[in-house]
Amino acid sequence: MELHDSKGLGLTSPSQKPIFVVEPTSTHSYSIILLHGLSSKGESFGTELLETGVTSTGKKLPQLLPGARWIFPTAKRRRSTTFGRAMLTQWFDVVRLPDPEYRRETQLQGLSESVLEIRELIHQEMSKVPPEHIIIGGLSQGCAMSLSVLLSLEHRLGGFIGMSGYLPFKSDIEYAVETTEMDGDDPFATGDGDSNDEPADPEVKAMVFERDLLCLDPLPHPTRETTASRTPVFLGHGNMDEKKPVKQGEAAARAMRAAGYKVQWKSYADLGHWYKIPDEIDDIVNFIQCEIGWLCENDK
Repeated sequence: MELHDSKGLGLTSPSQKPIFVVEPTSTHSYSIILLHGLSSKGESFGTELLETGVTSTGKKLPQLLPGARWIFPTAKRRRSTTFGRAMLTQWFDVVRLPDPEYRRETQLQGLSESVLEIRELIHQEMSKVPPEHIIIGGLSQGCAMSLSVLLSLEHRLGGFIGMSGYLPFKSDIEYAVETTEMDGDDPFATGDGDSNDEPADPEVKAMVFERDLLCLDPLPHPTRETTASRTPVFLGHGNMDEKKPVKQGEAAARAMRAAGYKVQWKSYADLGHWYKIPDEIDDIVNFIQCEIGWLCENDK
């Protein structure tokens, strides 16, 4: 999935899935990978976000982050159980949109396939900028997919930005994090399986579970330092969201905190399944400046 420089052009991978990239207008210092929602595309999502995502000062995101490379991949077309097995662009299949926990096993194939693509994009950007200068995230199912990617990583990133999303396999992750019993069959045990060993850290338990769920190779000696738990997380959600009820976003925030992540949660009044302008854009910019520590244009 080789990327080449472009000026807001739609690129393609060997599998012919377009990757929409908007290059920085100054020296490339940061990379931001954001995933679209169900049935959307990278170019349409990216174009709208960068055009309509305006702060209360009237600035657009590329203006505030001139050194950022914006990357918007497009999901594979898959049969949608929700929509009568129609072929849609989606990161993974979902049976019931408002209830992603229902028959969640249908999500596994798409999750395990998509995680490899997104991890590859991250790896490619790490050859250009350090991991602390990379943000991942997305909207709706794109937020859900990128949360799964984040939990699977063996290193930190600069930050995570999620809008109107949720956490796939939330209840399973919470159970894995809360499990304290230690025996020879416990995949979260540390050391040589001795019952006197201390339980693994919640960050490690979450990462071990997620990598197993996504069919990624286990790490030989996982520690807090070999997780992404030092990555600050922003989650925003409208309290009038009919597609992904706000309680799903709140539950994702709780689960990520239980897994050892620092999460900034924001709920927006009178907002449906989208991002709120300018309030949420202001909060995202503030998060990038204050929590991640990146230098924005108005700080110079």
